[in-house]
Amino acid sequence: MQFPQPRNNVSAWAQVLSSLRWPVAFVLACAIGVGAYIYTVRTGAQAAADVGRSIGGIAARFRTGTITTAFLASIPKLTSTGSGNLEVATASATETFTRSDELRILWDLVSLGQTVTEIRAEVTYRYYVSLNDHWDIGISNQTCVVKVPALRPSLPPAIHTDTMEKRTDRGWLRFDADQQMAELEKAITPMLVQYASNPQHLNLARETARKTVAEFVQRWLLKEDHWRSDRFNSIKVVFAGEEMSDLTLVAPTLQLRD
Repeated sequence: MQFPQPRNNVSAWAQVLSSLRWPVAFVLACAIGVGAYIYTVRTGAQAAADVGRSIGGIAARFRTGTITTAFLASIPKLTSTGSGNLEVATASATETFTRSDELRILWDLVSLGQTVTEIRAEVTYRYYVSLNDHWDIGISNQTCVVKVPALRPSLPPAIHTDTMEKRTDRGWLRFDADQQMAELEKAITPMLVQYASNPQHLNLARETARKTVAEFVQRWLLKEDHWRSDRFNSIKVVFAGEEMSDLTLVAPTLQLRD
């Protein structure tokens, strides 16, 4: 573009600026538009990144691996109590534990009163026979005679604490009821271990345990196709320690029904 030769410098510059005002305005408008576009793109990209991270975080919480890991982490650690035990009987009973303590002074002439504490709770006893000990399986005609190890209690018995009831009566000068109750609570587990092991409790569980062992053997015979009328049709179970000189006189524990 050839500019006219002005008479003086001021007029010449005025003419130049006048001729450039529209191109400059156009360039400025383009610059503003490009800047606005870049700002919009960056803002949108940031928003998209934020949304992406949010969606990614939500998805992570619903991944199977994450849920499984959290679930497995909440499972308590278990310690083996010894494999090879066949649980054969359980028994539940409401047991009552009582402790009484009387305090006397002056050569036992004056009583300061008696504190009586009592706890009642439901208890579950469990019994098993060991699969690792010796089992003797014999045949008598069409009867499977099974001699199994002694019946044993799983120790300690389970105390259902949600059923526990406590009661305290104290004498007129006795102030140790809480201590007496605490001592009774400590004594419960040792007492239950003795209860579970005594002959009375073992005998109560014995017949149920005998039937469970017979059913255990029956499942094995069924699997081998031996539990039928032309092979084995009855099972007799004898625990170690039971004195039975003539097993033919022992009634079948389980018998095939036609």
